[in-house]
Amino acid sequence: MNKQIADIAARIRDLREIAELTPEDTAKKLEIPLSEYLVYESGEADIPMSFIFEFSKLFHVDMADLLSGGQPMLQNFTFVKKDRGIRVERVEHYVYQHLAYNFANKKAEPFMVTVNSSANDKIHLNVHEGQEFNYCVEGRLLLLLNGQEVIMEPGDSLYFNSEMPHGMRALDGKPAKFLAVILGN
Repeated sequence: MNKQIADIAARIRDLREIAELTPEDTAKKLEIPLSEYLVYESGEADIPMSFIFEFSKLFHVDMADLLSGGQPMLQNFTFVKKDRGIRVERVEHYVYQHLAYNFANKKAEPFMVTVNSSANDKIHLNVHEGQEFNYCVEGRLLLLLNGQEVIMEPGDSLYFNSEMPHGMRALDGKPAKFLAVILGN
């Protein structure tokens, strides 16, 4: 088991226990099957960003708290140097860098996402509350959005309702990088 996933899973379990909720109650509130919730809480599988987003909202914690175990402190501004965001390698072929991890009470969650290339990969679909903005920085991406295919190239942007199933993969046998900003309701 990946240590980072195990640490996130432990924080998820701790928050649930502090709230005095059962796994069944939590799964019901998150509107996912109990078996899926238990896999995430145990750290037995990669934990999707969409789950972390929804769990954070349910328990009124910052996503950065779950990802890093730290408490965001900055309230006026935050400056993060290139490649210095909290690095999260959860799902195979995806590397996330949280770009505002130390800012408290965020209205948006910005990530620089690198998608490694594999033409054979099935696109993993995510669904989460709110809206999302994606801006392609380098490489090319195939984005599947509610059954429609969109090809993004550097400089292209996409804004969408993230309650629609969405996912992506890098094209041309090369990694792709994009800025993702998740906005809650």
